[in-house]
Amino acid sequence: MQILINGQWRDKREKIEVRNPFDNSLIDTVPAGDASDVEEAAAGAIQGFKEIRSLSSLERSFILKKTAEGLEKQTEDFAVTIAKESGKTIKEARTEVNRAVQTFTIASEEAKRIGGEIIPFDAVPGGEKKFGFYLRVPVGIIAAISPFNFPLNLVAHKLAPGFAGGNSFVLKPATATPLTALKLARLLLESGLPPKALSVVTGWGGEIGDLLVQNPNIRMVTFTGSLEVGQHIMSKIGLKKATMELGSNSAVVIMADADLERASSRITVGGYTLAGQVCISVQRVFVQEPIFEKFLETLLPKVKALKVGNQLEESTEVGPMISESAAKKAAEWIEEAVSLGGKVLCGGERKFSLLQPAILVDVPFNAKVHTEEAFAPLIVANRFRTLEEGMKFVNQAKYGLQAGVFTKDISTAIEAFRKIDVGGVMINEIPTYRADNMPYGGVKSSGLGREGVRFALEEMTELKTVCFHLE
Repeated sequence: MQILINGQWRDKREKIEVRNPFDNSLIDTVPAGDASDVEEAAAGAIQGFKEIRSLSSLERSFILKKTAEGLEKQTEDFAVTIAKESGKTIKEARTEVNRAVQTFTIASEEAKRIGGEIIPFDAVPGGEKKFGFYLRVPVGIIAAISPFNFPLNLVAHKLAPGFAGGNSFVLKPATATPLTALKLARLLLESGLPPKALSVVTGWGGEIGDLLVQNPNIRMVTFTGSLEVGQHIMSKIGLKKATMELGSNSAVVIMADADLERASSRITVGGYTLAGQVCISVQRVFVQEPIFEKFLETLLPKVKALKVGNQLEESTEVGPMISESAAKKAAEWIEEAVSLGGKVLCGGERKFSLLQPAILVDVPFNAKVHTEEAFAPLIVANRFRTLEEGMKFVNQAKYGLQAGVFTKDISTAIEAFRKIDVGGVMINEIPTYRADNMPYGGVKSSGLGREGVRFALEEMTELKTVCFHLE
């Protein structure tokens, strides 16, 4: 495939291979973009910004709606590409396409709702003869850097609200999964997007990442990825707006009164979907002591029954990790947990990029599977006594994206919502739950700003005020 620079598809001599994580087979190649591509894309985005901001909100809405319709018609084509390059099972890939359809549909609706508010100037001394209001206006050119695990919908969560607000973009998709983003870019152009409003530069992050976020034409950076890369970007961008969706090691608290069947079923989904490579995957599970053994008895057969294998087979429930090195790192973390005194109830065996879904118990809190983001098909279960202790265990993490609490007591639910330091608390649900129209983002080391179409649109617009003096 080719890269997209200011409405033109281009090839380059140097290539990057895109390989299937399951068997390492070659899927396609993409050009390795360089400094000249970044500069040209960012320069062209100036004209692209002028073109897209001059469109009416209705026209922008129509483009986004047409894109949603195109995605729906091409669901299977996009799903196969997603599955091949990311390792996501074909069923998971179809779900991602369906979610992206919703993301663009919601954005098409929000494009027509961008407004403002009257400012009561007469509420302050000297403002008696003043009248005015504010409106939301686009920030300008946005650099978007997307991750490998949702190569379609997380790109959609950046582009769709940004286009709804009248911004232009330079997109750098994940090096491992660029094909889906390029297919989406082609669909956007076919749907009527101004040609220079989007450039897609594929390449190695270490070579073009800094050049992109530091470019003086860029007004905002929206990034989803690791904490370490996010911190590096923030140290480089200077006076720019930023949305940072970073890591997590999301926790679930299971109270003694919880519905264990529901909790175990949902945790089986939340811990092992996309082989655990979701920033809101269930990683840490804290279970109240009286039901600890019973919960494990309920969970264990569900996890053991998961079918691991080729992601393109309809029966597969857990596909490969993004690379063999990622699977090897996860296996090493499991070994470290055991060396510190933890136990493995099931899973943890590795074959190339496949890692058997693992349950670890009684792992000390200084193990990496507790302190860091595993991004792997594993969960760690530990006991707690009181709600206060359970919340303390959740909050001791440096991350704070989302958490889940299973309980039948409304007071417990409200207390957990008030005191757990995360961006979202899911009651009787796993932290892996995300609706595409909700505010999504974290606190502490999990990032800055919020996604979710309406809320991303607010991040990608600025307030502009007008004041009239009335005689």
